[in-house]
Amino acid sequence: MVSKKGQGLSLNVIIVAAIALIVLVVLVMIFTGRLGVFEKGLSQEGKTELIKMRIQYGDCQPGAVSEAKFDLELSQATSTEGKELAKATFVEEQLSHCKGFSTDKGVCESNGCKWSG
Repeated sequence: MVSKKGQGLSLNVIIVAAIALIVLVVLVMIFTGRLGVFEKGLSQEGKTELIKMRIQYGDCQPGAVSEAKFDLELSQATSTEGKELAKATFVEEQLSHCKGFSTDKGVCESNGCKWSG
């Protein structure tokens, strides 16, 4: 007589579990990659808007911190109105602020802007 003291998992259950695990890993990789692409697209939009706005810059320009803050606000905006508000706020607060100091490098830099001229 053969004694079966321990009943193990059947081979079919082990194969199905392995396939399910592989499918789960592939799905996670796909969705993780897609989210990265989506975030990259949002960041690219902010950089494109900054390039458009740099045309309006004079010798005294908003600093990298101000531009990074604008990029973040633009990427976090969920609607067209929110994006327009982020653009308008950047133009009104940062761009206008720095344009007021476009005659003197020292004054420009002491007010949180950077001098390019």
